[in-house]
Amino acid sequence: MLVLGAGAWASASGALAQGASEPQGQAGADAETQTAVADYNAGNFGVALKEFRHAADRGNRLAEFNYAMMLLNGEGTAVNVAEGRKWLLKAAEANMSHAQYVYGKMYDDGDFVTRDPAVAHQWFLKAAQQGHVQAELALANQFLDGRGTPRDNAQAFIWYKKAAEGGDMTAQYVTGSFYELGGDGVERNLNVARAYYAAAAAQGDPAARLKYQDLSQELEKEAKKQPK
Repeated sequence: MLVLGAGAWASASGALAQGASEPQGQAGADAETQTAVADYNAGNFGVALKEFRHAADRGNRLAEFNYAMMLLNGEGTAVNVAEGRKWLLKAAEANMSHAQYVYGKMYDDGDFVTRDPAVAHQWFLKAAQQGHVQAELALANQFLDGRGTPRDNAQAFIWYKKAAEGGDMTAQYVTGSFYELGGDGVERNLNVARAYYAAAAAQGDPAARLKYQDLSQELEKEAKKQPK
């Protein structure tokens, strides 16, 4: 169930954040936030909006993020980009990794703000350093493209591999291609490449399935050439 509107912005935000670890002393605000989540899921947007705002005023990061999403999407109220951005930034500055990723995606895509990949890079890095898989992939793409940061294939590989280990299908395929081709500090290893292609194929990537089959045949041929 998406908080944001259709299209790229919705996919950037993902679903309404359902729960998050909050600092001690936030028990009351956390309980109110969970009540707001329940009201949102029940379609009581106006009530949820007020509850998120109240908990956000008490410093709950989850409430700050969800309140921002509702404002940006115009749920329970008219769209309010300025306020939405303000509360999203609050959640990001409070070190909520998903808020950091979404705030970075906003600048990477130019949604609601002037496009600035360099600003996006700073926020993707903050989120990626906390293990946020989507941010790891976004950061890897920036390093590969030289967007918002100097091009650096070695750094791109590091972050693709982290995202791949976190289960991202696209990152698994790209990591496989790094091992298949070698270079940029990566030693060519067809067995490892095949394993990453297999992981992506298992998630439904048809190109990865073909790569897995091709490498399996190539490795089989190499094995036959080896002396008995």
